[in-house]
Amino acid sequence: MLTRLLTMKLTDITEQKSEDKMKYKITFEDEQLTCLAEAGTTVLEAQIAAGMTPDAFCGGNGKCGKCKVVIDGKEVLACKTAVDRDMTVYTGNKKGERAQILAQGSGRQAEFSPGNLPEGTDTPLLSAVDIGSTSVVAYLLDGTNGELLGTKSILNPQRQFGADVVSRCSYALNNGGEALSGCIRNAVNILLRELAKGAGRNPEDIVRIVMVGNSCMHHLFLGISPGALVHAPYNPAISQLLFLKASEYDLHIHPKGQLILLPDVAGFVGADTMGCLLCIRPDQQEEISLMIDIGTNGEMVLGNKDRLAACSTAAGPAFEGAKIECGMRGASGAVDHVEYREGTWNYTTVGSEKAIGICGSGLIDLIACLRKAGIIDESGKLLTEDGTASFTLVAAEESGNGSPVYLSQKDVREVQLAKAAIAAGIQLLQKELGITTDQIAHVYIAGAFGNYMNPKSACDIGLIPICLKERIVPVGNAAGEGSKIALINREELFYSDILAKEISFVELAASPEFQDCFVDELEFPELL
Repeated sequence: MLTRLLTMKLTDITEQKSEDKMKYKITFEDEQLTCLAEAGTTVLEAQIAAGMTPDAFCGGNGKCGKCKVVIDGKEVLACKTAVDRDMTVYTGNKKGERAQILAQGSGRQAEFSPGNLPEGTDTPLLSAVDIGSTSVVAYLLDGTNGELLGTKSILNPQRQFGADVVSRCSYALNNGGEALSGCIRNAVNILLRELAKGAGRNPEDIVRIVMVGNSCMHHLFLGISPGALVHAPYNPAISQLLFLKASEYDLHIHPKGQLILLPDVAGFVGADTMGCLLCIRPDQQEEISLMIDIGTNGEMVLGNKDRLAACSTAAGPAFEGAKIECGMRGASGAVDHVEYREGTWNYTTVGSEKAIGICGSGLIDLIACLRKAGIIDESGKLLTEDGTASFTLVAAEESGNGSPVYLSQKDVREVQLAKAAIAAGIQLLQKELGITTDQIAHVYIAGAFGNYMNPKSACDIGLIPICLKERIVPVGNAAGEGSKIALINREELFYSDILAKEISFVELAASPEFQDCFVDELEFPELL
């Protein structure tokens, strides 16, 4: 009897193992892509394994609802749907569709003086890499004269683990950081390979990489636990200028290739901020300037040649489409600008496609216009005629996916939280330096969101003080431009380490005044 029971048990185990190893064919119809996925994995995991970058702003826990796909005519969440058979999946994405990623920036030029390069090639190549929370941009330069040979970009594959840096830090702490480190290193290798191929060269000809990114991206790329960033006193585990062997970080370039990371300033003011500062150089200016890089974190630096102060505030991912019901990244079909005039609503979309959602620049335009139309009051309450807690911009029959593009009351609150955090940060930097708003001569807005946003809308909703509207200067991907400056000029590279130590860091989390300022800034300013 015992033998029989043991035999039955062993048979069950064998069958279970066989089932676990079973693989099914998954066809992603819109992408014209087919792959095999193990039974029990999720459709989201199958997408990731196939090299796709699906929207999973919540890290795949089913809360954001952004990973919707259609299977057997039913709309389901990819993160909550197990692979249990051969499947045809409709994601709604177009084959070859790419997000609108900003690679160019404006700033000063630097002399080509890179110092001694690793030996091994007579015609060396150089690369600058900007790892953003949403996208990764890489530049290829001629190592003999600094000429730009090419630029490539890709969505940051870490988005599958969460939209914002806090979500990714949490994932790394709970599950280990290997997956996050591995996928971002792979993304960089893909870009370097494509850049080299485009120039008729090999990645092995690249002898030096200068890399920037926020503190979280910096730590995750290096394989360093981000624990120090999410626990008081919120200091980076490593912040100084780093000179490393590229091969030790799985970068497939020259065997003696160098990997250089610009210094983090403090907390969540990372190497990307230092790149922006090298691009703008407020430390050389008499006039007072404010630099803001608006993303999931809002990094800000205020001052001039006499003194600089910096802070970072958790703006959240609302401006990048996360936590917004119809929010999306700046890809084809995203509403990117909205206008209200004499009772008429007009909008434009990325690629002039039919609207399927709304990105950050369109979001602040829409809210500013709703304020102008009297549909949102100062407190942020939607005052729709039918009493519903939403405003429909694009009707379902006019959209590109058969669903309306609308703004909910919850969406308005998310924007209020984001803009209040930025506005409060500006206030506290001013107080730290004893500077009034009128004394600020220039407001440099870095990053994709700042490049595409309407400055008037930003001021109308209280993101930036209204009196600074005419002083706003978009500088594009200033972090990327700064990484190129550090790449081609050795003096600028080493100066970055000195400058990082001279900047005063204002820790908003430790400031008793921040919460008061934040609450005050939640309301929208009066209409002018």
